[in-house]
Amino acid sequence: MTAADHPIDASEARTAAVRALEAEFSDLITHFRRLILENANRVSPGMLPGAYKAFTTIARCEQATVSMLAERMLMDKGQASRTVRELEDLDLVERTADPSDRRSSILRLTPHGQERLALARKPQEGMLMQSLTDWDIDDIESLTRLLHALASGGTPGMPTAAQG
Repeated sequence: MTAADHPIDASEARTAAVRALEAEFSDLITHFRRLILENANRVSPGMLPGAYKAFTTIARCEQATVSMLAERMLMDKGQASRTVRELEDLDLVERTADPSDRRSSILRLTPHGQERLALARKPQEGMLMQSLTDWDIDDIESLTRLLHALASGGTPGMPTAAQG
């Protein structure tokens, strides 16, 4: 008997498709981890990926508090404080008093930190753009829509709670 003699039911097909997607995500995560490690080492040799992620989170937000950083990175406040101290010691991040709450500090990249981040990212600049050069714009938009639905727990084509 061949595989054609035993049709796969819809449940088995869905399970196989989800497992294949999971494997692709695993490969993509490994690829991103490698990029993060390389970028962290370009910022400061020996920098741990977690410190690099904290650094880029502060950069992306333009300013942050330790509490906000801890919440975004799913770490406790003590761990976030230690990571920020490490970034301060490397002159990548600076603290200033929060004018609205003197007990809190605002974190920002230093000019040196901005320079190191730009240099670290330079090798990957345009990599996604280059990878998608031959993709149809509709395919890029579909992938974006599907990833958003997956990340937000929605269903493609259905309004999310925020939209509805």
